[in-house]
Amino acid sequence: MSEIISGLILGAAFGFVLERAGFGNPNKLTGQFRLTDWSVFKVMFTAIVFAAVGLLILEKLGLVDAGSLFVPPAFLGAAALGGALVGAGFAIGGYCPGTSVVGLMSGRIDAAIFLIGLLLGTVLFAGIYPSIELLTTLGEFAQGDSLPDALNISALSVDAGMVIAAIGLFILGSWMEKKSKGPVSSQI
Repeated sequence: MSEIISGLILGAAFGFVLERAGFGNPNKLTGQFRLTDWSVFKVMFTAIVFAAVGLLILEKLGLVDAGSLFVPPAFLGAAALGGALVGAGFAIGGYCPGTSVVGLMSGRIDAAIFLIGLLLGTVLFAGIYPSIELLTTLGEFAQGDSLPDALNISALSVDAGMVIAAIGLFILGSWMEKKSKGPVSSQI
């Protein structure tokens, strides 16, 4: 029972943060696809880098054994196919599952329609899953359970690369956002 309550509390807090960040507005997500609004990318990539660096620090402090964490197998073909389909839904609908709930709770009718489509798509997928199950294991990547294992480099190197990539992409994103707004006209 405590897991359900903690999940509800964390979910509500996450939704609150998404709403305060403006992610309940579909223009945020579609702006990401148009490369005119990088706020979603910046938030999500920051979370990934923070988690990766935090896990490395906790492991070095002896608080977490990263080797005992479950890492699901990587199916690159299935991930690419699923990513393309889900990405198309994001670009067309302007929402991801989480932001659609935030939009609905903010009173947006388009979010409700998106959620209905999401639920219908889920039911459809469940119905046809037995006939497409083979696609879900497409392109298994078995060279390693984690990126450091697969590339045969240290976790510190991967984290350093992610931090450098984040900084570079944040600079690129800020430049592209400024460029998409056009020149600032002076008022007389």
